[in-house]
Amino acid sequence: MSDMNVTPMIDVMLVLLVIFMIAAPLLTVGVKVDLPNANAPNVTGNEIPIVVHINREAKVFIGEVEVDVKTLPDKLHAITKESASGARVFVKGDKSLSYGTVMDIMGRISSSGFRKVILVTELPKKQGSNEKNQG
Repeated sequence: MSDMNVTPMIDVMLVLLVIFMIAAPLLTVGVKVDLPNANAPNVTGNEIPIVVHINREAKVFIGEVEVDVKTLPDKLHAITKESASGARVFVKGDKSLSYGTVMDIMGRISSSGFRKVILVTELPKKQGSNEKNQG
């Protein structure tokens, strides 16, 4: 018989596919930030934003890399490598932080030349239709 048996290769490939399908969502581990709720419209745009996380201990991260607050503007400028006014910076601050902490970091970002600084929140959960309307 001159034909090659490809059945074992297909079996191995299907098993690998299933393993990667299960493992891929586990690889997207980020900084744990409990976002506040807000009724705000979604921001649209084609360029990929820079995401700044502020966790509940007030530690600042760009993506998943922790940075010092004092060097944050320099790190952002190094990432953009272009005009800072055109880059979008998303700020995800934990809802347990004080307003002043989040505004201090946003102020540092915007005063260094970034004009598109956006606060990220979660949409509030829809209330069930079986709840009674009081009023």
